[in-house]
Order: sequence, then C-alpha cells, then structure tokens
Amino acid sequence: MSIVAPNGAQVTPIRRTAAASEPVWLSPEQVCEIIPGLTPRDLEDMRSSGKGPRYSKPTARKVVYAQADVHEWLRSKLHGTGDQP
Repeated sequence: MSIVAPNGAQVTPIRRTAAASEPVWLSPEQVCEIIPGLTPRDLEDMRSSGKGPRYSKPTARKVVYAQADVHEWLRSKLHGTGDQP
C-alpha cells in the first residue's frame, strides 16, 4: 500500500497503523505513564477491589488495558471546580 504525499510522491508506510476499531492494548506500566502518580501496585489494588479502568487477562499472569477504556475511566473521574456549572 502506498500513500501520495502532498508533493505528489508515492510514499510507502513503514508499518501499518491500527484501524480505528482495533483497540490499542497497554500494559499496567504504560497505563501508569498516562496517569501521573499511579503505580502498577495501585492498579493491582484497584483490580482486586473492583475499581479502576476495565482490563483484560489474556493469560493467568498477564493484564492489559484497552487505551480507550483507560481514557474513558479517566473522563468519568473528572470533577468540576466551583467556577464551573
């Protein structure tokens, strides 16, 4: 597959990007990079107490999070200030 650049040149992508419908999976460490101050242990505690973002366990020892679920969970935790309705 090639793409036409603005200057008209044919460009071949180095790698295919994920389709919009395909989830991007994150490790607990990658989730912690998105949320400052959060640790993998915090995520583990949230999983065991039924809180936190949705997750998947493809194997008994591996936990992954869909990036969209992490962002959705973060948005659900937004709080307004006294200046906002």
